[in-house]
Amino acid sequence: MSGQVHFNFGKKLNRRTVLRSAGIAMSMPWLSAMNQAFAGSDKPATPKRFVAMTLGLGLHSENLFPSTPGRDYEAPLYLKQLEDIRDRYTVISGVSHPGVSGGHRAEASLLSATPMGSGAQSRTTISVDQLLAKHLGNQTRFPSLVLSSSGSNSPSYTENGSMIPAESSPARLFMQLFVTDSPADQKKQVHRARQGQSIMDLVAEDARALQRELGAGDRDRLDAYFTSVRELEKRMVEAEEWAHRPKPKVDFTKPIDISNPNDFIGRQRLMSDMVRLALSTDSTRFVSYHLGGSGGVVPIEGVDEGYHSLSHHGRDEEKLAQLALVEAAIVRAWGDFLRGLDKTEEDGGSLLDNTSVLMTSNLGNASNHDNRNMPVLFAGGGFRHGQHLAFDRKNNYPLPNLYLSMLQKTGLEIDQFATSTSTMTGLEG
Repeated sequence: MSGQVHFNFGKKLNRRTVLRSAGIAMSMPWLSAMNQAFAGSDKPATPKRFVAMTLGLGLHSENLFPSTPGRDYEAPLYLKQLEDIRDRYTVISGVSHPGVSGGHRAEASLLSATPMGSGAQSRTTISVDQLLAKHLGNQTRFPSLVLSSSGSNSPSYTENGSMIPAESSPARLFMQLFVTDSPADQKKQVHRARQGQSIMDLVAEDARALQRELGAGDRDRLDAYFTSVRELEKRMVEAEEWAHRPKPKVDFTKPIDISNPNDFIGRQRLMSDMVRLALSTDSTRFVSYHLGGSGGVVPIEGVDEGYHSLSHHGRDEEKLAQLALVEAAIVRAWGDFLRGLDKTEEDGGSLLDNTSVLMTSNLGNASNHDNRNMPVLFAGGGFRHGQHLAFDRKNNYPLPNLYLSMLQKTGLEIDQFATSTSTMTGLEG
């Protein structure tokens, strides 16, 4: 990476450009020069977005995966209800995260693709949504949203392996997104941001003093630390700026949270509405939403056994029939979320054209806690869809390849994510 930045007519500044001075590496923010310099139009590039919806109990493969690959597949049970948007998404079989196992524990690896291991040293790394938020999340009030249908668990992790707690209340989320804070609350936000900045300044001074006493290897590690300190400081400055800006107005009444903890589909639909509003108002561009897996009876006609119990069906026909009712409703709600995004915008495109939407689960077979052959539905984002990408179900293809394709399409110039081996074959637009 060069230590100098040169601006040339018609040239584009590389997103990887890093400023280096006095042994400090500091990532540059997004600059206009990273679009084509002095181009004929100064219209900003259309924002790219990513939404991950993750399930804790999988989707029954026989009802999800077509029997044949390609574009002319016959839709299985779950996909029959998506026929009108068939060309807007891809169903992917025969994929998993290399080296990831552990049944339910693999939820922590869903978006990081990092094997967790076992024991006290068990730790994952940064999830794909947080990698995007780190590098591209400074353009919106919220760099990312981490949500769930119930509880605070999420598959979103920081670089040091700390889980980001999820927001499970659509009502609270609506307040955060669209209800303007009182002057007193705004003042508190500014005070917290400024206090954090002063702490970061002190830490940075300590880092510079320590740097002079270290060897080359430790200086490199300290460089990385110093960069993270400055990134945090920058986010605090941005937080102060956003505290003074009005929130967007929406023609949508504050939702009432669903009290029934077993109304899995109702909760999915309500939070999905909040996600769509957040994207359409450009309040955020990166969302992870963990739907989890309710243990109780989902209020659907014909279902009288708990969802978790049904997912561990042991091939029992009655359980499989009830499970199909629940999972078909999950996929139907996901399809309605896509339809809501597929509305024409001013530039002739739609939110879905510029939003990669993933639905997956850590369990390919919940009945025996198998982490192979993960269920994957992938929509939007400018990729080539309307197909079944069928990989080897005995020797799975790396799902991180899909993540790398999405990351590159969204604007990160990286060559690898986790255990990826390349971008995903067959998705090229």
